[in-house]
Amino acid sequence: MTATTARLRRDLADRVADKHDLAPRWGEAVAAVDRGLFIQSAVYRPSGAGWEPVGREEVSEEEWLRMVYRDRTWVTQVDGVDAADAPGPITGSPTSSATLPSLVARTLHVAAPHDGQKVLEVGTGTGYSTAVLCHGIGAENVVSVEYDPACAAAAARNLETAGCAPTLITGDGLQSHKEHADYDAIIATCSVRSVPPAWLLQLADRGSITTTISGWMLAAGLIRLTLDDDGVLSGRFERDQITYMLARPHERPPHGTFFRREGRTRPTRSDPALTDQWAGAFVAQLAAPSAELLSTGDGPVLWDVATGSQAWTEPSASGWTVHQHGPLALWDQAEDALLTWERHGSPDLTGFGATITLEEQVVWLGSPEGPSWHLPA
Repeated sequence: MTATTARLRRDLADRVADKHDLAPRWGEAVAAVDRGLFIQSAVYRPSGAGWEPVGREEVSEEEWLRMVYRDRTWVTQVDGVDAADAPGPITGSPTSSATLPSLVARTLHVAAPHDGQKVLEVGTGTGYSTAVLCHGIGAENVVSVEYDPACAAAAARNLETAGCAPTLITGDGLQSHKEHADYDAIIATCSVRSVPPAWLLQLADRGSITTTISGWMLAAGLIRLTLDDDGVLSGRFERDQITYMLARPHERPPHGTFFRREGRTRPTRSDPALTDQWAGAFVAQLAAPSAELLSTGDGPVLWDVATGSQAWTEPSASGWTVHQHGPLALWDQAEDALLTWERHGSPDLTGFGATITLEEQVVWLGSPEGPSWHLPA
């Protein structure tokens, strides 16, 4: 490790500590784990509507190191194509990334695993978050599962280079990993639309699940759910406006280009700009979980690709007008929830919580007895 690398690592750890109030072990882990070992050859950066691969040999060593040790997420795979293998700029959706270190540290701080606990990490990725977790609680306590075989193989090499030896599994993390259950804590570095039942079934007594609940509007809430003696998971969301990539089985289905269709028209009862707020988009997503949220410049668009239903808004002389087409009245669903949220004071995500059982999964506002919405099965 060069003097420059050491300084950049210290600077990164300082920036992470400045951004979040962390338990000392996670700040120390960020300082100790060399992120450069997990981003070795190429990454993608946004380029117009697509992604441009940037190889280490294409930039100066100083620029490369500053990229690697920056507190930002670097996409490493788009639609299954690794950045190192891309022939040039491509379009598509990110399918793996090197998550920004402050998000890794913040998630682990919220999860708060203890020494001696058995922890399942869902989503090994490059292996960086795995290494940070191992530094905090010991590699012998960590099981990490990765869905993508190529990512899993690369992460295993990276972790070996870093001298880190957790138990690594290639498979579907949404199914947990029964062989090593029960787990005292499950920590997901991917977002989910609802909590997989296998996580609940493979959790030890009084265990916890830390994940981001997201959806097709890409509004996410970080939550730590704890298991009580009755087998019920519950918790409140954190304030953080953060997200991870959706787990691949929970991703939006492929679809074509959106075209506006005329339909039922009425004035809106709320300002569509509410969906520009993180918590506003989150509550709209709860109410219309099968819809995507698109931005067209004129106003938000809700589009359900399964049924073809859509709702699009536009300014009018008296405020805003919404056009709804298809079997689902998407704006009615979202607007009812937004108005409920406003009546309760428009809280940030800390105003929401969740109760999870094998029978139903509910996100509630204010308290478990307050307004609530079911997560998609």
